[in-house]
Amino acid sequence: MSQLHTTKAIILRTVKYGETSLVVSAYTELFGIQSYLVNGVRTSSKKGAGKANLFQPGSILELIVYHNELKNLQRIKEFKWSYLYQQVLSDVIKNSIVLFMVELIQKCIKQPETNADLFNFIEESLIQADKSTQQVTANFPLYFAIHLAAFFGFQLQDNYSAVNNVLDLQEGFFVAEKPIHPYFIEGRLSEVMGELLKVMQPNELEQLLLNHEIRRSLLNNLQLFYALHIQEFGQLKSLIVLQEVLN
Repeated sequence: MSQLHTTKAIILRTVKYGETSLVVSAYTELFGIQSYLVNGVRTSSKKGAGKANLFQPGSILELIVYHNELKNLQRIKEFKWSYLYQQVLSDVIKNSIVLFMVELIQKCIKQPETNADLFNFIEESLIQADKSTQQVTANFPLYFAIHLAAFFGFQLQDNYSAVNNVLDLQEGFFVAEKPIHPYFIEGRLSEVMGELLKVMQPNELEQLLLNHEIRRSLLNNLQLFYALHIQEFGQLKSLIVLQEVLN
């Protein structure tokens, strides 16, 4: 039997269903990843006007939902903004960053288990991306990708030094000599990654002055890092768009 619950949710994906409805994939605070049927939000009537806009990828909503453990498709009774973006919906760069974050989340979360710490990290990161300054914004995808990995059992270790200055992406830490496999970075890229690993709060990114080529290379290497540790990770489609708008 379905019971009513109130939960915060981050919208991951939306698909049109029928003439007026949506099927929404959301990462919820109470139930992890869930699929919801949202009726009547795509109508041009006064009642439905604008409601579909709340279900854009990256939206942070408060939902009242009917939840039944035995069902794959749940229903939403009521919904409203939990946090209304000030810049993400109108700023092309910030919107591209949020879409990158959402795609990365989708590729990492395979099961519907609840994880309050992960939800809080994602929610806070989305809000910080919305509020960030121009310099922080440019470096934010690197920060998010580095810190998200820790929630899935693999992460880059902060052990860069003058001796250990080659980052082994397969092992996840810095080593003194190049490994026999090709999955490593060295030189300036390795040094910058060492600096990024010391950043614990997004506002610290303000001090990190990186050019476009370094950001591009580091994002590509972080994608490789995830692909080495998550089965069937593939390619991030949003990364191509993100790198274009960050240029």
